[in-house]
Amino acid sequence: MAEKIAIVHDWLNGMRGGEKVLEELLALYPEADLFTLFYEPGRVSPLIRSKRVTASRLNRYPWVRRHYRHFLPLFPRHVESFDLRGYSLVISSSHCVAKGAVPAPEARHVSYVHSPMRYAWDQYYAYFAGAGFLSRRVIAREMSKLRVWDAASAARVDRFVANSSYVRQRIQRYYRRDAAVVHPPVDTEFFRPAARPGRDYFLLVSALAPYKNVGTVLEAFRGLKERLVVVGRGQQERALRSQAGPNVQMLPEVGAERLRELYGNARALVFAGVEDFGIAFAESLACGTPVVALDQGGVRDIVKDGRTGILFPAATVAGLRAALARVPGLVLDAEAIRRDALRFSAARFREKFARVAASGGE
Repeated sequence: MAEKIAIVHDWLNGMRGGEKVLEELLALYPEADLFTLFYEPGRVSPLIRSKRVTASRLNRYPWVRRHYRHFLPLFPRHVESFDLRGYSLVISSSHCVAKGAVPAPEARHVSYVHSPMRYAWDQYYAYFAGAGFLSRRVIAREMSKLRVWDAASAARVDRFVANSSYVRQRIQRYYRRDAAVVHPPVDTEFFRPAARPGRDYFLLVSALAPYKNVGTVLEAFRGLKERLVVVGRGQQERALRSQAGPNVQMLPEVGAERLRELYGNARALVFAGVEDFGIAFAESLACGTPVVALDQGGVRDIVKDGRTGILFPAATVAGLRAALARVPGLVLDAEAIRRDALRFSAARFREKFARVAASGGE
């Protein structure tokens, strides 16, 4: 009799890095049923839509769906409400509360963690810095409750899998558990080097959020002759547009083919924030383009300093400018850079995850 498998994913209202991981999990376990807090079929891929999806009761209310982040304190009780009886394997794909799902006593629970809950842990101040006095008091109380629940619910997981060494360290710190590292999949068949790359600009691909440190990159390029192309949207978009100098072109989110073109023709991808993994870094390398990034977080698993990019120690304008000054001396071998990125292929992800999920214990 075939094993019955459930996959629990935080929410399905767009196609971001976590949803790309989910697609590969569905390729590995095509008969799996999906459980999620919020589900908007028109905003996910045909593969996800083709599956049996169970959404929480929160999904019944359009206003809640539109403003779902405001209802974060309600998420734990709703992810715990999923009926997972009869499933012998539960896989959670979690950056918020999915890992807190309650499997049947005899079931095995493997949790792929994109990040421990950012809102409650390391990004608490970045997310809520702009709240008023009364709001801050309410938020502080609710986040304290969430931290307690998040740490306690880690006991429901049999096997943790982290998307990077950086996330593995945070799992150890917050949950006191070890984790295997399986890097997210990159579409290395699609992201390939350009035939005749122009190499006449630097590129930044990022959500325009405070913790991404995009402002530092814009300030570093102020007064330089080098061009910078910025791709992304977010809460800081208006402020960052006003900060951008005449040598900066800001684009909204672009399609996959346009993004591949931008990667392939850039001198380097630039970033000054800290990423859990950093899928854009791996996509850039797959296109044969080096990366200039802060030497913190998931980038350490991806970029080899002096070979496939440049890592700089401080998230400052001076630190980034010093790194940019090293770019002309970087030996650019697009095919060698691409070969290094093939370790992040979708096939490699499926192979490694299946092996880890089948293994016992930690």
